[in-house]
Amino acid sequence: MSKIMEVKELVETGKSKKVGTAVQEALDAGSQPGEILQAMVDSMSVVGDKFSSGEIFVPEMLIAAKAMSKGVDVLRPLMAGDNAASLGTCVIGTVAGDLHDIGKNLVAMMIESAGFTMVDLGVDVADEKFVEAIKENENVTLVALSGLLTTTMPSLKSAVETIKASGLTGFKVIVGGAPVTPEYAAEIGADGYAADAGSAAVKAKELVK
Repeated sequence: MSKIMEVKELVETGKSKKVGTAVQEALDAGSQPGEILQAMVDSMSVVGDKFSSGEIFVPEMLIAAKAMSKGVDVLRPLMAGDNAASLGTCVIGTVAGDLHDIGKNLVAMMIESAGFTMVDLGVDVADEKFVEAIKENENVTLVALSGLLTTTMPSLKSAVETIKASGLTGFKVIVGGAPVTPEYAAEIGADGYAADAGSAAVKAKELVK
């Protein structure tokens, strides 16, 4: 088995203690950082598919995400000068009234692995906090809003409206969460929608290109 395949398998099975070493071995064997990162993103897509189909559950998905983050830690210094790491800053948070963070944390990890610098505001984030974070951080190219409850969908709408009305520019707004649909995202004025963490990373790159 090639070293990259080994990394892929370790991420998929959530072996976070072994991933760092395997990533380093793959680098030593001549693999490019971007290639290794792509392999880990691919394995997280597999994990995401298994989760969507009910084959695995949130704990397994978090274990795989943790394993991937250990691998990303090894690659990050090597990718700092690479285009992969210069997509700008992404401000992420779960909207006001919503305390869910598992989905948001997975999305943050995936978007970070796609090459963004992350600013995570946590959960139950007031609209104005998003605006402040955009002002305070350099080169914000993406704002990611998460809402996991049907009751907090109005908060999602209000957050998008407040951000859009702030007069700040140069970034796109992406939304997601269990009750959110592409239609609702369009209706509230978001620039993009993602159904899960894997597609959030893909969409994030598309939006800022």
